Amino acid sequence: MSAHQSLGMLKDRLKASDKMPVVFLGHGSPMNAIEDNDYARSWRKLGRALPRPQAILVVSAHWMTQGTTLVDVSAFPRTIHDFYGFPDELYMESYPAEGAPDLAREVVSLLASHHAEGDDTWGLDHGAWTVLKYLYPNADVPVFQLSIDMTAGLAHQLEIGQAIAELRHRGVLILGSGNVVHNLHTMRFGARPYDWATEFDTRFASLLEDRNMAALADPQTFGTLLRQAHPSVDHYLPALTIAGAADSADQLVFMNDTIDIASVSMRSFVFY
Repeated sequence: MSAHQSLGMLKDRLKASDKMPVVFLGHGSPMNAIEDNDYARSWRKLGRALPRPQAILVVSAHWMTQGTTLVDVSAFPRTIHDFYGFPDELYMESYPAEGAPDLAREVVSLLASHHAEGDDTWGLDHGAWTVLKYLYPNADVPVFQLSIDMTAGLAHQLEIGQAIAELRHRGVLILGSGNVVHNLHTMRFGARPYDWATEFDTRFASLLEDRNMAALADPQTFGTLLRQAHPSVDHYLPALTIAGAADSADQLVFMNDTIDIASVSMRSFVFY
C-alpha cells in the first residue's frame, strides 16, 4: 500500500479534527510516576489543557530497534517495567489503555519507505506510561508506540515526524518522550547542572525557537557537546520526531526547562 492510499484510509477511519498539538516530554526518572513533584504536576496540568485525542502515538526513547521502524499493532498493549532497583510500588503501576491496531497498521503503510513493520510484542514502556498516567489518567484513549531506528541517523527521525504529521489533522496526539540532555554516567544528585549540559540544552532550545530543525539533526551543530549530552542518542531522537511533525504555523511553548541530577534535562515543549 502506498503512503497516499494509507492517508486515504486514515481519512476514512478517523474524523477530521482541528490540528492536534505535538508534545515532547522530558520524562526523567521512572520515580516521577509515583512521586508528587513539579514534573508530575506539570504533566497533569498539561493533560487538562490538551484537546482530547482520538488516539495517541508515542515515540519513546526506550523502544530502540535496528534497521527498521516498528509500530505496535497489539490490541491491548502491556505495561512494561523496563527498569530495575526501584521500589515495589513502581512495579505495581499499570496503564491499561487499549491499543489502536487498525490505525497502527495504517501507520506502518504510511512509513513504508522508512522500513516500517508491525509488531505485537512490545506494549507501553516506561517512557510512555509514566507520563500518560498524568496526561490521561483514566487510560481511556487508545495508544500505540513507534520505535526509533538507532542505525538511521538523526535526520531520519525528523523525516519520520514529517511523514506522520498528517495524523495531527485526524485527532491523533503525537507524543515524544525522552530527554534533551541525558547522560546517566555523569549524574550527581543534588548538584548544579554541568556547564556542558546547560549549553546543550540552551542551544537546543534556541534552534527549536528558530525552527532550524535541520541544525538540530546535524551532529556538527553541537560538535563534542553531542557526545557529552548523549553518550547514546536514544533519548534525543524522540525530540527530533516531534520537531519534524511541527509546522511553521505552530506556536512553541516550553515546559520544565530545568536540568535534574546535573546531567538530565527535563525540558519539554509543545507545538500548538
